Amino acid sequence: MNISELLADLQVQHDETTARAGELRDQNGHLTAALAETEARLADLATTRKIIAERIPPGTEPGPPETNTAYQAIVNAFKQHPGRAFRARELHELLGMPTDEATVNVTRSRLGRLVRQGFLTQPGRGRYQKRTQHPL
Repeated sequence: MNISELLADLQVQHDETTARAGELRDQNGHLTAALAETEARLADLATTRKIIAERIPPGTEPGPPETNTAYQAIVNAFKQHPGRAFRARELHELLGMPTDEATVNVTRSRLGRLVRQGFLTQPGRGRYQKRTQHPL
């Protein structure tokens, strides 16, 4: 292979890589917009739930849904270790829950909701801790 062929091959690779980078930027833009819409919807749902919960007369609250068991286990873990910051996988290990990626991702989602509701804080990326001024 001579230098001209090598330069031509490098140009082809450069053009293909530039096109792929553009495609990925477009996908990133679409995903970022979809994430923003979804997070806004979650915030709306949390606000709606809070407003409705405030309007329920005392003593008429419905029983907790089945999924509250997982939330309660998470909240209890933070109550037992108020100063400790956990990663989702560490919580699973502490609680004896499965540590497969899909199950841990569900817990990450739950932890995010607890952060948005003000029960937890995020002292670092992927770490969650009990908010000190808000009792759990």
